[in-house]
Amino acid sequence: MKQDAPALRNDGKDAAMNDAATNDAAMNETVPTILVTEDDRNMRELILAVLAESSMAFRVASAENAHEAMDFLENNDAAVVLTDLRMPGADGLELLKFVKSRNPRTQVVLVTGYATVESAVKALKEGAYDYVQKPFDTTKLRSVVEKALDYFLISTENQRLRRQTRAYEESGEIIGQSQAKERVDRLIDAAAAYDSSVLIFGESGCGKELVARQIHQRGKRSGKSFVAINCAAIPENLIESELFGFRKGSFTGAERNKPGLFEAADGGTLFLDEINNAPMALQAKLLRVLQDGSFYPTGATEPVHVDVRVIAASNRQIPELVEAGQFREDLFYRLSVMEISVPPLRERREDIALLTYYLLNKHTLRLGKHIGGISTAVLGALMRYDWPGNVRELENIVQRMIILAESDQIDTAVLPSRLTEQKDPRGRALDYLPPQSLDEVEAYFIRKTLRETHGDRALAAEILGIDKSTLWRKVKRYGIEE
Repeated sequence: MKQDAPALRNDGKDAAMNDAATNDAAMNETVPTILVTEDDRNMRELILAVLAESSMAFRVASAENAHEAMDFLENNDAAVVLTDLRMPGADGLELLKFVKSRNPRTQVVLVTGYATVESAVKALKEGAYDYVQKPFDTTKLRSVVEKALDYFLISTENQRLRRQTRAYEESGEIIGQSQAKERVDRLIDAAAAYDSSVLIFGESGCGKELVARQIHQRGKRSGKSFVAINCAAIPENLIESELFGFRKGSFTGAERNKPGLFEAADGGTLFLDEINNAPMALQAKLLRVLQDGSFYPTGATEPVHVDVRVIAASNRQIPELVEAGQFREDLFYRLSVMEISVPPLRERREDIALLTYYLLNKHTLRLGKHIGGISTAVLGALMRYDWPGNVRELENIVQRMIILAESDQIDTAVLPSRLTEQKDPRGRALDYLPPQSLDEVEAYFIRKTLRETHGDRALAAEILGIDKSTLWRKVKRYGIEE
């Protein structure tokens, strides 16, 4: 715990500072404050002594009554207000109402005697976090305050991340801040500037279609159609008709002319997902369209000419398929004027928190549930997992957590077993992270990765999805010993 000399009173014992805490002014701005409001000096000193034994980082201020506390809160922020319920002048309920009017995220914990338990229950209905009954157990008091502080930190972090995700939604950009994501962004910009074919590689669920949409939206065709088709989802005998269309009478059941997706995308972009599954006969037709922009619909005697930009994606390496005789080499070269490799989620773990909150916002609205936030223990589990299904798997898990959550806070109870039973490289169970800030989550993973790479910073940076200079700054910032 970090204790500064109280802003309101100097009762002697209040001014002790933990040796582990730093005096750096910039750090002070990020350390939350707990305000203790108690008219009995001996009780106030006892509470301060109890809080001094906490392992969490915070500063403490104290007030002798509710009016002094209100004066403090007029000019200072507090994460938690711990207050006696009965005090001369304004009581704890009035202080609660004042606190919530100033900042609804500030958590209020009431200390009450047996005779005022009914009032404490009323306070819970009006927004108090919890209450502790006198004579209190010191361990319980400290635990309640720590949980209230953790709730404040999570809700504050939730608000920050939600603001960031809203900014991404409004801009339409790919969500993330990792070096890996930024590299993809630069390639998208380069591809968008020129009207050539693009081949996108990446594992299933990593966001290849999103990359294709971004290329379209940032390019000169953005005002025209973006048409997508999954080559693996349509039977081989139907996919040619889907892409190129057919003419009336060309086969049994063809009662009218039907334009294909190439015509629907004329002037815009056609996205061919999982192009690696395209039949060889279809590949020959695709090559013709890429060469001269023309094709024959089934049953047609005259060619159709279109102006379409083709972007294709594959979850397998096409050169390997070419070598195996399963993909035309000339089509590969036509498609891969520019190549973009989308990294799997495990190679950009820095983006998992932002992605989680984006998906949380998206699905709480759709499912009609209110979720206040996600505990750091859950974020830790999400960041440790390797995500074989990538962002698609993360989205499914976020939906599951929302559906199963029984309160407005998502905790580890709703995580699937494959995330709660993770093992380290030696097969030992991984413990959950303590419920602290996301900075501590990040520091945890940097320490863990450096330990597992035996201090190899270049390898650690590659695993974490950041460059070496960023890793060096974070090692210095968090005081990590290698």
